[in-house]
Amino acid sequence: MSTQNLPDAVMVGDFPRLFRRLQAEVHKAIIGQETSVENLLIALFAGGHVLIEGVPGTGKTTLVKALGLALNLSFNRIQATVDLMPADITGTRVLLSDSEGRREFSFQPGPIFCHILLVDEINRATPKTQSALLEAMAELQVTAGGRTFSLTPPYFVMATLNPIEMEGTYALPEAQVDRFMFRVRLGFPDEVGLARIVSATTGADEAVIEPVFAAEEAAGRVEQMKRLVRQVMVVPEAERYAARIVLATQPAPVRGVSDGPGTRTAAQNDMVSRYVSFGSSPRGAQALILGAKVCALLDGRVNVAFEDIERIAPIVLSHRIMLNYAAHSDGVDASAVLQQVLASVRSARP
Repeated sequence: MSTQNLPDAVMVGDFPRLFRRLQAEVHKAIIGQETSVENLLIALFAGGHVLIEGVPGTGKTTLVKALGLALNLSFNRIQATVDLMPADITGTRVLLSDSEGRREFSFQPGPIFCHILLVDEINRATPKTQSALLEAMAELQVTAGGRTFSLTPPYFVMATLNPIEMEGTYALPEAQVDRFMFRVRLGFPDEVGLARIVSATTGADEAVIEPVFAAEEAAGRVEQMKRLVRQVMVVPEAERYAARIVLATQPAPVRGVSDGPGTRTAAQNDMVSRYVSFGSSPRGAQALILGAKVCALLDGRVNVAFEDIERIAPIVLSHRIMLNYAAHSDGVDASAVLQQVLASVRSARP
């Protein structure tokens, strides 16, 4: 690695401080959910998007508002419904008149034009509308009225899935699910947490979130932190470890992969062979490394360790593993499969 590509020492020291400050500001509005909030911020600085699962009332909308206020970035919310059309989120051309009476079409941006976007119950939107969102997530652009409009970075999408109601929903295409770097679950609070929520939201005082960045520098500072994440060093052994974990999620040998020692763990993994239809895509390995880089910076390091990859693996790979009917019949979920995958790969770790 060349000298100019080495991480800046000052920024390395600032990164965990700014990260924890952002986390503390968000928690002024969000009670509990410490791990989930941390994972959301990891995805933000890793340059990915997040799929959130949680029952209604767990604070998903409050979370995106708090994050936008703490970062001092623009944020919008879209409630997905069956009749939601692509133009409702991307924007459309409307006929306007100027001061001289001349009339012309002008593009009016939709709610997708922001820095932080919450798409509530994304699986209620039709595939046509979902595809418009996919373009924004993947290409950082929007096509409307035959023209292409660029989105301003940083751009961060949080989409929620309601695990209770499945009627009137459209399953997300696998390609779109794969575009989400993490899948994060917002759990139901316990008795103490629920009491704290009630106390904080039913009184006269409201949480005041202080922006961590000034408005004129917010976008630039976030992008600077994202660039720092990219500069964290990864040794070949760590890259191969991430690749080995992804390969271990495959239920059958992958063509073009050698059968050298330690290369195929899935062949000896009974759970994967029995319950998995399709394993993670190569994007899973990319997400493992990017998420691990953020974890390394939070620990004050500029190099990725095996433990960083293992820490991030469950939220990176759980939504990238397709289970078969036998798994559903036996009550086996992706987290149980991943536990065995990580255990088998860890046992062969150098």
